[in-house]
Amino acid sequence: MKIAIHHRKGSFSDSWITYCKEKGIEFKIVNAYDTDIITKISDCDTFMWHFHHDDYRDMQFAKALIFSLEAKGIRCFPNSQTCWHFDNKVWEKYLLEAIGAPLVPSYIFYTKKEAMEWASSAKFPKVFKLKRGSGSSNVMLVRTSTEAEKLIKQCFGKGFLQYRWQERFKDQLNKYKEGTVGLRNVLRPLYYAFRSSLTFFTHYKQKEIGYAYFQDFIPNNHFDIRVVVIGDKLMAERRYVRKNDFRASGSGHFEYGNIPKEVMQIAFETAKKLQMQSVAFDFIFDKDRPLIVEMSYGFGTHGIKHSGGYWTRDLNWHNADSVNFCDWMIENLNKE
Repeated sequence: MKIAIHHRKGSFSDSWITYCKEKGIEFKIVNAYDTDIITKISDCDTFMWHFHHDDYRDMQFAKALIFSLEAKGIRCFPNSQTCWHFDNKVWEKYLLEAIGAPLVPSYIFYTKKEAMEWASSAKFPKVFKLKRGSGSSNVMLVRTSTEAEKLIKQCFGKGFLQYRWQERFKDQLNKYKEGTVGLRNVLRPLYYAFRSSLTFFTHYKQKEIGYAYFQDFIPNNHFDIRVVVIGDKLMAERRYVRKNDFRASGSGHFEYGNIPKEVMQIAFETAKKLQMQSVAFDFIFDKDRPLIVEMSYGFGTHGIKHSGGYWTRDLNWHNADSVNFCDWMIENLNKE
């Protein structure tokens, strides 16, 4: 096996490169943005790229490149089955519904008229989401039909910026006060705001417009459960909601253990049905019933890397001082 790796500092590629060096696996660093990238990868049988939702370049063409390399006979991580729906909550909705996965009830509309008619009779509160965003960004609690109608008008009017610095600044400031992030995280949204005409966070990203997406609000959830499945191994954590908020993703408050077996079984089964090499599911509970909120092939590692071990498909627990889940990605490709 010879692996071509697109390296981005701070991504999964840090661990992939270290693993290849330690195991004597032949690899080379490539630049996925090169116009002749197909030619440069031709001497490899595997391509790995932890592409990121916040980089407009990645979202412009990463999936197309992966589909093309697979057509050439090159194995990829992520492969097309794993990533085609990445950072698109609406596509995830269709996919999870199609396989009968326990998804939080979700509603998508492509005309203002249909959305407004739904809002006039729906029971509130609901959760409004843009299809793109992570760490609870672009997620709002809608308490009344009037609030929903206002958002719907914007969906089919001026639309929404993908990156809204005011929301990000407020969120990071609250987490700074709680001691979960540093001052640099607080200042970053302000920096981007003043460079809005130059940075890809606003200038190169397309507006979210022409659709309205809502999910049911499931009350009494003080945490969600993040479950990561990579092949036959699973890691999990509880993520507690922010203070005076309903959102858990990106809160920075983690706890390990007490993961229901039913949640792990659903995660393993869903990942297998979808043929995903790597997937992080977020679960909440409707009383005792676990429901999937959303999913992603890529995931934050700040909390999950401290899980202290992992489960295998037989739901047996394995202690591990260091959970090297990036290594599993290469090992699974090697098994193929």
